[in-house]
Amino acid sequence: MKLPVLAASMLLAFGAMSSAHAQAPAPAPNGKPFVWENATVYFLLTDRFNNGNPANDKAYGRKDDAAKLRGFMGGDIAGVTAKIREGYFNHLGVNAIWMTPVIENIHGSTDEGTGKSYGFHGYWAKDFTALDDAFGTEDELRTLVDTAHAKGIRIVFDVVLNHTGPVTAQDPVWPKSWVRTGPKCTYKDPKTTMDCTLVDNLPDILTGSNQNVELPPQLVAKWKKEGRYEREVKELDDFFKRTGYPRAPRYYLMKWHSDWVRKFGIDGFRADTVKHTEPGIWKELKKEASLAYEDWKRANPSKRLGDLPFFMTSEVYGYEIKHARKYRIGEEQGGGGMTVDYLAQGFDSMINFSLRSDARQGYEKVFSDYSNILHGEMKGFSVLNYISSHDDGSPFDPLRERPLEAANKLLLAPGAAQIYYGDETARVLKVDGAEGDATLRSFMNWDELKNNAQRGAYRVADIHDHWARLGRFRAAHPAVGAGVHQMLAPSPYTFKRTWEKNGVSDRVVVALDLPAGKPAAISVRGVFNDGQTVRDWYTGKNAVVKDGKVQFELAAPVALIAQD
Repeated sequence: MKLPVLAASMLLAFGAMSSAHAQAPAPAPNGKPFVWENATVYFLLTDRFNNGNPANDKAYGRKDDAAKLRGFMGGDIAGVTAKIREGYFNHLGVNAIWMTPVIENIHGSTDEGTGKSYGFHGYWAKDFTALDDAFGTEDELRTLVDTAHAKGIRIVFDVVLNHTGPVTAQDPVWPKSWVRTGPKCTYKDPKTTMDCTLVDNLPDILTGSNQNVELPPQLVAKWKKEGRYEREVKELDDFFKRTGYPRAPRYYLMKWHSDWVRKFGIDGFRADTVKHTEPGIWKELKKEASLAYEDWKRANPSKRLGDLPFFMTSEVYGYEIKHARKYRIGEEQGGGGMTVDYLAQGFDSMINFSLRSDARQGYEKVFSDYSNILHGEMKGFSVLNYISSHDDGSPFDPLRERPLEAANKLLLAPGAAQIYYGDETARVLKVDGAEGDATLRSFMNWDELKNNAQRGAYRVADIHDHWARLGRFRAAHPAVGAGVHQMLAPSPYTFKRTWEKNGVSDRVVVALDLPAGKPAAISVRGVFNDGQTVRDWYTGKNAVVKDGKVQFELAAPVALIAQD
């Protein structure tokens, strides 16, 4: 359902009322608890978001010789912290930030097909125990997490257990006891999905092995040069003594990843390339990360954000919400598949790959289907919805011609929401000269936001303001993403969401595609009673319910109604 053209002019007129959008304070969270099922997760490529420390831009002698959008561009941990301090994320209603990996990546570049590429995205690990100098220092990471927590924002790390970085002249392959270098995955069955390399020259970690292995010699040499070999070995000895695990590759990785949680207070993991590993390893990782999280919370009582357990969401490429708890792997080429319930393997939610295509359907079809699944077969778990991402070549509205509809579909769909950096500022996802997924990874368009650039029928700052109004409403009301959905009226399209957990309840009414020019009467029957005063979070106006309806004095394209 495309928004009427009138909605564009209405938003622009309404945007004039709030031209100081960047300075608007984030409202209080209304006393409602944070729940991951309603989280608004901001996903950013650390290198492409904000450059807070230009001094680290040329780490390890990396050069500006990459293909278009395939080299480092300067974004870093300090840059993310700066935006947290500014209140950028609070203004958007964001309550979790998922960053691409900031661990030390390969120093060299590859040159395969798309031209020279560096590990700016963070997924080409060289040392899982160290930060990449291009992203920042441990002190900067600690400051980021502490600053986020002080603002009520949780931090999610991206975890890669499946592979190391590619092999280059500066980055030798790990020993055969650690990785396989072939064959390449063909997806004919589970074996050719898991026991294989995703692409050429991307060594696959032997996550299914239980054989004791020694540390890779390049790590030993590196740690000795850095003066931390003895400390790292002692910590590993203590870990294996405590757990009784064999010294197999996956357990080294679990120790190294959980260390970031124990040391800095990371609140959750987004697990990468999950279907390319043995399903059970994630439950093992969840156990170790959860222990680390509780250790950190006990040691840092003033910095913790409540008592929620450690969170993990799963990237099973191609998973759609309709699969619920039964996803088949290994059938892509017509072979014999295997059904996996990933939510029984330590995950709290699944990244939902279908909203970016489902969003082409009408609101009610999407919202009711999602609610039925989440409160039926998936009850107790959730999905992380998105409309665009760093490696999905089929985003919804890549040219950003329907930015209001995109916000409505993402931020009001049942489930958690993943804002990909620049969704809220209409960052265009087609860049001339960029090939493959590089076109999705341009630098954040801060200048367009600052200058209120034109984007089709809209202005970027007004688009951003629309996203922020919806986002703050979500943040204040767990019913939006975690509640049960029910349509109240087809025209104007109106629905309610109701939520209750641990004795706390929440209820909201939302109306979309409201007529331009004059306030509309909106049905709230069965949710709010006659005589009650309710607030519209979109305009900030109050009104009294009469005859099962409410009408606010200021017209707007959306009404976000609650009793606050």
